[in-house]
Amino acid sequence: MVAYFQLQPEEAELQELADQYWQKADEKQHELETAAFEAGQAIRNGDFTLTNLEAIVRWKSERTVQFLIGNSSEKIRRVLGVVTAPGSTTEQAVNALQELHGVDIPVASAILAAIYPERYTVLDFRALEALGHARHDVRFYEEYVAFCKRLVDSDIVKPQSDLPAPTPLRTLDRALWQWTKSHTG
Repeated sequence: MVAYFQLQPEEAELQELADQYWQKADEKQHELETAAFEAGQAIRNGDFTLTNLEAIVRWKSERTVQFLIGNSSEKIRRVLGVVTAPGSTTEQAVNALQELHGVDIPVASAILAAIYPERYTVLDFRALEALGHARHDVRFYEEYVAFCKRLVDSDIVKPQSDLPAPTPLRTLDRALWQWTKSHTG
């Protein structure tokens, strides 16, 4: 079964929505997102520590951190080694991350997006709602990333160069999240 995505906001709204996302976020959210993408860069550079992984997970889901810290340093290093291996597929990376206690597909997607913001985006209920969807599995995530990449490849959003992870995928994620937030209160 192939997932179907229907963009709910107007394409012309997306850049403005992404800007609103950052403007409306409080200082703590700014700090968490900045720390997450700095930690992702550190992981990309080979620093496979709980501290870096925790910064990303804290940004996605504060309540999940308590489960994450139960993973051994060895297991974290092994999993992040799979995630950052040059030949790893999305499925291999997500499956490896799900071996960690406290990591489900949405959290795995945030970890991948923080490490490789040019390749992955966050699977978040708000962003999915903005695309008329709400199902989560690895195949669905792969289709979601592919759909989002097709959107950004059409140049409907531009990187927000002054924000963490200045990639079109991250800009789109902010826009989709903000659209749902604006429409649900």
